[in-house]
Amino acid sequence: MSSSDPDVRSETGTPASSTATSAERFPWVGMLALAAAAFLAVTSETLPTGLLPEVASGLSVSTPQAGLLVSVYAFTVVIATTPLTALTRRIPRRPLVVVVIVVIGLSSLLLAVSPNYGVAVVARITGGMAHGVFWAVTGAYAGHIVPPHQLARAVAITSGGVSLALILGSPLATILGHAFGWRTAFAVVGCLLVVGAAVVGTMLPKVQRTSAHLDTMTGGVASITGGVPTITAGGTVVPARRKRTRRRDASIRPVLMICVLTMLITLGSFTLNAYVAPFVSDAMGFGTAAVGPMLFAGGLMGAVATVLVGTVLGRIPRAAAATGLLLTTIAIAILGAFAGVPPVAIGAFALWALSFGCLPPLLQTELLHAASARFRDTASALYTTAFNVGIGGGAVVGGAIYAVWSIDAVPWAALAILVVAIVLFPFSIRRRVIPQA
Repeated sequence: MSSSDPDVRSETGTPASSTATSAERFPWVGMLALAAAAFLAVTSETLPTGLLPEVASGLSVSTPQAGLLVSVYAFTVVIATTPLTALTRRIPRRPLVVVVIVVIGLSSLLLAVSPNYGVAVVARITGGMAHGVFWAVTGAYAGHIVPPHQLARAVAITSGGVSLALILGSPLATILGHAFGWRTAFAVVGCLLVVGAAVVGTMLPKVQRTSAHLDTMTGGVASITGGVPTITAGGTVVPARRKRTRRRDASIRPVLMICVLTMLITLGSFTLNAYVAPFVSDAMGFGTAAVGPMLFAGGLMGAVATVLVGTVLGRIPRAAAATGLLLTTIAIAILGAFAGVPPVAIGAFALWALSFGCLPPLLQTELLHAASARFRDTASALYTTAFNVGIGGGAVVGGAIYAVWSIDAVPWAALAILVVAIVLFPFSIRRRVIPQA
């Protein structure tokens, strides 16, 4: 493709075309392709949560052991993303996106045919490795194909794919698994990913890369879990030599405090969220057929939360985050106390999904306000790591409580962690003025 092609952009995000009109044209086809890829990837990632009892039965393990497949995936993303992104930095972006989508699909197919738990773990590790690279590459891709003033629209479109996965993808796949077996659900999602990779490959615009940038670039890192994309600027050129900074960046401590708070909140919520299927079917007494519709309702409330943050709550992030954390804690306490009372439990479930759905983007907003300009990309990467550690750790904690006591005890463990987060909140998010040097 020639450098005059309007879809080709340099790694710094500047238009390769000399035509101003082409530079302003928004790449709808490419962004919709990324949204479709996000939809499939998130559906594959979250599918085990809705089918844990069925997966456990099929692999002859306990439900808490099956829940560790969620932890394995999340921890793999945390550990593998940075080194794999560095190893693949010389590979053209579009083929790399296609390859990692195919690998995620193949990992889902491998899980579908897993004869035992060990093979299932290998499948999830493989998927987690590809998942981390997928978000690292696609997170920066938007920065390569749209100008800076269109990034907000690009992120919104990608987030739309994530929201759609939570509202429709995961619930429909869960319903499919209940109707035709969990292996069928994973196989269908895996096939869709493989086919979708070919479609995405034809729709994505190429990204022009110059050899001068390859040795000095830090790839943009993005991860998404629970429907929250975290995107940092990709293709940032790092000078070969820098003068040593004598003064420590004043924003490091507040950023780390916000990341610890994020980890605790995610840990608390996912202690229960990782085992939502047995909680809905057993503790709430709705049966397995209700898991899919409940996930749909939760995804819908998460989408409402995203809209609220973007239109109203984003203007008052500190107060909104404090309120969201308090309501999340109250909702989980109500679920623990009144799980067997359907009207109350359903209302608390909806409140939990809505209030927690607001927290990640609000916390990220506070993080970006707290971070200095030079520390902002690193801060976003730390935030992503904290979120994934919370997800993986939540599945471990919830699984341990479930195994030792019962599913009825899991909300109380989640509640205890969230209370710690409430105590830490005033010390983590405070109004500050951070030097932007």
